[in-house]
Amino acid sequence: MNKHPAFVEWKETVLKKTLERFPERQKEFKTDSGFPAERLALPEEIDDKYLLKIGFPGQYPFTRGVQPTMYRGRLWTMRQYAGFSSAEESNKRYRYLLEQGTTGLSVAFDLPTQIGYDSDHKISRGEVGRVGAAIDTFADMEALFNGIPLDKVSTSMTINSPTAILLAMYVVVAERQGIKPAQLAGTVQNDILKEYIARGTYIFPPHPSIRLMTDIIEWCSREMPQFNTISVSGYHIREAGSTAVQEIAFTFANACTYVEAAICAGLDVDVFAPRMTFFFNASSDFLEEIAKFRAARRLWARLMKERFKAKDPASLKLRFHTQTAGYTLTAQQVDNNIVRVTLQALAAVLGGTQSLHTNSRDEALTLPLEDSVRTALRTQQIIAYESGVCNTVDPLAGSYYIENLTDRMEQEISALIDRIDAAGGMIAAIESGSVQRQIEESSYTYQQQIENGERIVIGQNKFQETKEVSPPVFQINKFIEENQVMKLLKIRAERDNQKVRKSLAHLEEAVRGKENVMPHVIEAVRCYATLGEICDVLRKVFGVYEETKGY
Repeated sequence: MNKHPAFVEWKETVLKKTLERFPERQKEFKTDSGFPAERLALPEEIDDKYLLKIGFPGQYPFTRGVQPTMYRGRLWTMRQYAGFSSAEESNKRYRYLLEQGTTGLSVAFDLPTQIGYDSDHKISRGEVGRVGAAIDTFADMEALFNGIPLDKVSTSMTINSPTAILLAMYVVVAERQGIKPAQLAGTVQNDILKEYIARGTYIFPPHPSIRLMTDIIEWCSREMPQFNTISVSGYHIREAGSTAVQEIAFTFANACTYVEAAICAGLDVDVFAPRMTFFFNASSDFLEEIAKFRAARRLWARLMKERFKAKDPASLKLRFHTQTAGYTLTAQQVDNNIVRVTLQALAAVLGGTQSLHTNSRDEALTLPLEDSVRTALRTQQIIAYESGVCNTVDPLAGSYYIENLTDRMEQEISALIDRIDAAGGMIAAIESGSVQRQIEESSYTYQQQIENGERIVIGQNKFQETKEVSPPVFQINKFIEENQVMKLLKIRAERDNQKVRKSLAHLEEAVRGKENVMPHVIEAVRCYATLGEICDVLRKVFGVYEETKGY
């Protein structure tokens, strides 16, 4: 047993405190041959370089993980992303996932909801319920979570421009269940800058969008202390074509912009930073992905400590959700995707993720069928309960290759962040098109490598099948849009429209001033004001963002 003073101190303080509060899942962890699975493998000699760069889990610089016992204490949250058609149909899928052993919900909203339009708006035609659940009013949100106790389930919502509205609906649904905001656990994405970079579901210009984001953080810090108020997303940046280095660098540059905005608004970094989370992509370069996650954890801790002077250790911890890489899935030989997803999920676990979504085999073709969703979830469960990788913390630490690659990733990510800072920061980089251009160049290179055979994709450009049987595809109810519009018209006819107008007027007054908008959005939601009506108030005051052309 290593007797280095730093290790002894870690055991007697950090580890001991954790084990007293959260005992490990088993009394003993062993290999199949009966060898003890050590909690933490260490080098024979611990030197200053080890302490500076690698250290111990649950302690700065957090290279080996944010918790001292990692998955020996608690497995990651198995959070499967789902949502389609109506709130009622999505609710059935959520119940199915919970029955199959998923441990957290992740809500997908349809495109009109994401860009702030009601289902009966002309721009919504043909898109209602297609890529997620259609949510027009609080009644839809209530149907979405019907029979699901919100104080027992952690919910993540992939929503950005209209985050305040969907979060308000969630709060009001909880009220109806007799649950206070302080009892709710979960995450809202609330990451608007990456929408301008990679995803496109923005509504308002950057500065007012950041004001809304800050209002959410401030309100939740007081009213919903268990809720993660932002999930800064590199996932969509990677899906748009970035490299692994660009994914982390651009995500962290966005995150630094948010931290600076919150501090400028008068918030204490050690109050809101512990509720910041991140969302990353797990792609197919297995060892690079593991090194990426380790490097990101170390770099974020350093940024928070040195740049933002955070003092609470919780503010330094990079907590992240991971999703396997959608862009790597192929329509050819769809069963190959199960293997890809397994490797990507294993990389996320070996990299120390706190939460994980595994893509389904058929997602290159369609929304996933129930059987495919179950297989995707079982992939996580097999890694968790059968592989043995959860029995020891950061098992690849000390590998010459992994440690070298971790160092190189951190250096490259830091250098790219420095270049963004030198050019005026992330908003300036977005408005000039610089970030978008870098991603486009990386995406083009990746596609060229596939087309010229330099990058092998099994079933697509090598080992193709001459005859393939197309799997069954998921079908959306063709009457979903008609039914959703009828439901919306009925609510508009039956609600107290005078109350709605009054609540929207109060909201507009708050938006034009400096008052936090969240209480007014909640009040409008209680009156059954629609998503589109609330967004129209914000559009009226903030305007609508138009992307810079010609970069």
